[in-house]
Amino acid sequence: MTNTKDIIIKLKEVREEKGLSYTDILNLMEKNGDFLSKSTISRVFAEGSEDLSFKYEETIRPIANALLDIETIEDDDNMDIQAMKSLLKYKIQRIEELEAIIKDLKASLDREKVKYHEKLDLERERHSKSIEFLKGQIDLKDKRMDQLLAAVFKKDEQHAMLLEQILACKQCRGTK
Repeated sequence: MTNTKDIIIKLKEVREEKGLSYTDILNLMEKNGDFLSKSTISRVFAEGSEDLSFKYEETIRPIANALLDIETIEDDDNMDIQAMKSLLKYKIQRIEELEAIIKDLKASLDREKVKYHEKLDLERERHSKSIEFLKGQIDLKDKRMDQLLAAVFKKDEQHAMLLEQILACKQCRGTK
C-alpha cells in the first residue's frame, strides 16, 4: 500500500511532465465534478508538501482523478503511473467498502439504540407501576394504622370511664 507522501510526489511529477498550471488542474477537476481552491492546490504542489498532512478523500483524490484519470489505465502511461492508478483505484474501492461498512454499523447501532430505549421505557413503566402500587399500599396501611390508633384511644377512654364508674360505685367498693 502506498502512502500519501508517495502519491503527492508522483502527482508533482505528472504535473511537471504534462506542464499543467494550477488553473489547468482546476479546470480538469471541474470537468470531473470536483472542486478545490487554488490555494489548496498550490499547497499540495508546494515544495516539501509531501511531508505535510492532507486529507486523502477531500484533497488528494480529486487532484489525482484530474491528473491521472485513474479510471482508465492507458497503454502510453509509464509503469509508475500505471501502478499509481492501480493503487489509487484500489484505495478508492477500499474507501467505498469501508464507508459502506460504517454505514451498516451506524444503522445497526441505531437499531440497537432503539431496542435499548424501548426496553428502558418498558422498565421505567414497570417500575412506575410498581412504585404507584407500593404508594397505594403505604396509604392503605397508614389509614389502617390511623383507624387502629383511634380505636385504641377510644378503648382507653372507655376503659378509663368504666374504671371511674367502678371506683365511684358504692356498691362495687364493698361498702355495707
